[in-house]
Amino acid sequence: MQAKSTILSLPTEELVHPGTRACTGCGLSIAYRVGLKALGKDTILVVPPSCLTVLQGLFPVASTKLPCLNVTFASTAAAATGILATLKARGNEHTTVAGWAGDGGTSDIGLQALSGAAERGDNFIYFCYDNEGYMNTGVQRSGTTPIGAITANTPFKGKLQQKKDVPAIMAAHHLSYVAACSAAYPLDLYDKIKNCLALPGTKYFHIHIPCPPGWGYDPRYGIKIGRLAVETGYYDLYEIVNGEFRLTAASEKLIEKRKLVPVREYFRAQSRFRTLTDAQIDDIQKTIDEKWAGYYKKDE
Repeated sequence: MQAKSTILSLPTEELVHPGTRACTGCGLSIAYRVGLKALGKDTILVVPPSCLTVLQGLFPVASTKLPCLNVTFASTAAAATGILATLKARGNEHTTVAGWAGDGGTSDIGLQALSGAAERGDNFIYFCYDNEGYMNTGVQRSGTTPIGAITANTPFKGKLQQKKDVPAIMAAHHLSYVAACSAAYPLDLYDKIKNCLALPGTKYFHIHIPCPPGWGYDPRYGIKIGRLAVETGYYDLYEIVNGEFRLTAASEKLIEKRKLVPVREYFRAQSRFRTLTDAQIDDIQKTIDEKWAGYYKKDE
């Protein structure tokens, strides 16, 4: 395990050109910029239709300096497998292959291909940047949209179903590495990528991405919103290395503090949760408290 990075220890070379087509305050632009620094230049990207295809720009101009294959919605992991096979046939065992897909292209449309690649143990890194909805097509609900969130197709009472726990699904594949990260904690993301590069098989990253237009907050507060998700215990930062689970970064520090920010502050900072009642928020708070009581007990 390497020493924790600081902002001064990050590589100075930028692998994303300045001036992307991302929305103002987009959390993805932070995670993508730092993530590519960790991956390095010897990387091939695979990207399906998503906010990232918008961020990267229209042909023949692209914001990324790395080779990138744009594929269909369902085929990110399958295409990554194909690239690996091509590299192997050419005797190339050093180039990293990384898929970057949104939550819709991961938790819903692309889950079958991802599960198949993970079961086979194909050696690539898969990043799901989770802005909790189909934001690129008008803010429709996805499998990872949280309960109570207003979207274009859950406009009155919000989504009625719980958020799909994709990292847990991927951990059930017995991967060498699974991580939950946040764009609000980019150094944690950077270190986790570095930690997993030498590990075998499929590695899975789930990155919480604040989205101003989809979540309903002023773009300047993206980092604050992302940090609130973690400080309330609503979203956890962790890694699972060969089956061993541990909290990281701000989530790890919450174990020491034994005090969570009330989740009400997170919900009330976003218009998408405007229909949540006090009773619903209390129920969610109870669930969070029970989860963290389990973390505290394990730490004793």
